[in-house]
Amino acid sequence: MLWRQHTVYRDRAGGVVIRGEHVQRWISLAPSGRKDEILLRAGRILDGGTTAPARSETVVPLRAGTGELATACRRLLAETAADAAPPAPAAPGRAKRSGKPKRPGRKGKRMSLASWTVLACVVGVVALYVYGTATTGTR
Repeated sequence: MLWRQHTVYRDRAGGVVIRGEHVQRWISLAPSGRKDEILLRAGRILDGGTTAPARSETVVPLRAGTGELATACRRLLAETAADAAPPAPAAPGRAKRSGKPKRPGRKGKRMSLASWTVLACVVGVVALYVYGTATTGTR
């Protein structure tokens, strides 16, 4: 399922890039330059398939669990999507309500198989990076 919706490749710097053409987003994992840390970057895919520069980035320690890594990836992709979304126009004739914004209901939404596959791929890439640095003795 992953290969139908996502493209995974290595960039020139040795990092891994996952492109989701269907959502017009990309995320990359690369060494941060410091020991035991990984740099996560996310951005948009422009019309014509070219990638825009990263909209957001963060550094995650490799000792962090997969849950923290997945949370960081989701946050970066959400920030990128929020930056790209145009503001919705106000409906005519409706006054703005003050107070707390309405919370959207979950209504049983779960992570799709594709989301789990992308998460497993990201975790596998991080594991391979850690294994590679541990076996080569690079510090």
